Amino acid sequence: MGTIHHKEKWECNQYLNGAGPPANQERPNGGRAGVALKNEQSIVGDQPDGDMKWISLPRSLPCYPHCGTIEIEYNFNDGIQTEKHPKPGKPFAGFRTVAYLPDDREGNELLRLLKQAFDQGLTFTVASGSNGSEAVTWSDIPHCTGFTNPEPYFLMTVKQVLKSKGIE
Repeated sequence: MGTIHHKEKWECNQYLNGAGPPANQERPNGGRAGVALKNEQSIVGDQPDGDMKWISLPRSLPCYPHCGTIEIEYNFNDGIQTEKHPKPGKPFAGFRTVAYLPDDREGNELLRLLKQAFDQGLTFTVASGSNGSEAVTWSDIPHCTGFTNPEPYFLMTVKQVLKSKGIE
């Protein structure tokens, strides 16, 4: 599977340096960086409707040679902004990207948490670009978007960000 690249492609290591953007049977079935509303059960973000799906790859991430890889694909079609977005009633550009996790116990647990964050609309948001147009973009939940060697504490960092959003 390929990915549509955009001018601000974020690798997983950038999150750890503070430069990231302003998500089988043990696996779950199936960013809101903008305004997040707290209800009695959980935080709900402003992510537009989209799809999250994943597959197991027999290929290992560089720093996880003991297991395969989970490839997560996120897809958002172009759409119209709602009242929770910057310009209600105006169009926004969709987004398609992939992210990677090790296919081991820790990676599968993180996949479960990322699915929960996605279902609560916390993984992506609609943001205004410098040219005045709006598009779907990452929220503040780190993802490893390159088939690269993430920092040693990357998975722990993602879990901490998710926990701060009430996802455990």
